[in-house]
Amino acid sequence: MLDLEKFRATPLNQEPYEYLCVPGFIRAEHLETINRDYPKVDKPGSIPLDVYPYGPAFSAFIEELRGPEMRRAFEDKFTLNLAPYPTMFTVRGQCRATDGKIHTDSASKIITVLIYMNPPWESSGGRLRVLRSPDLEDYAAEVPPDAGTLLCFRRSERSWHGHHSFEGPRRALQMNWVKGGGYVWHEQWRHRIGVWAKKLVGA
Repeated sequence: MLDLEKFRATPLNQEPYEYLCVPGFIRAEHLETINRDYPKVDKPGSIPLDVYPYGPAFSAFIEELRGPEMRRAFEDKFTLNLAPYPTMFTVRGQCRATDGKIHTDSASKIITVLIYMNPPWESSGGRLRVLRSPDLEDYAAEVPPDAGTLLCFRRSERSWHGHHSFEGPRRALQMNWVKGGGYVWHEQWRHRIGVWAKKLVGA
């Protein structure tokens, strides 16, 4: 399902930090079934992978992302040994007007991988920007969240990113290599509490 050849052939940008963008990272013939089986996330925020059910094509997609070939491709690209580190997955389905605030990601994250699953993106909002500074207009790249597009980067104290406000459906899978299993547990529990709280408020 993954075009790792295209990933390997895409140069790693060094400025303003280590990142690369790969449109068409998911092979075109798999987009429809993966999107069909994507979790039906009807709440905003980052949701742990197993909170909402998903279908077999999406499950196979996750297994390929977890696989050794994917890890080796990232190790070669970023010159890292990722074997000791666990992975963490979250999904998004809805974007709030307040989402997209500038940040660098938690220091417990090593590599952040974002894979988008949306129709051709027409809105000016919701396009993630790779920033040179904590200023949304000081950007090196802008990435429309089109289906099959991957954006990944090495987390650092200057890995600033964010996007202009958008409200509505916006599907994004996030995968991270993180520094310990305890962090995975903590984050998944925190996100689950947030989901339950939103359900209670809605009720």
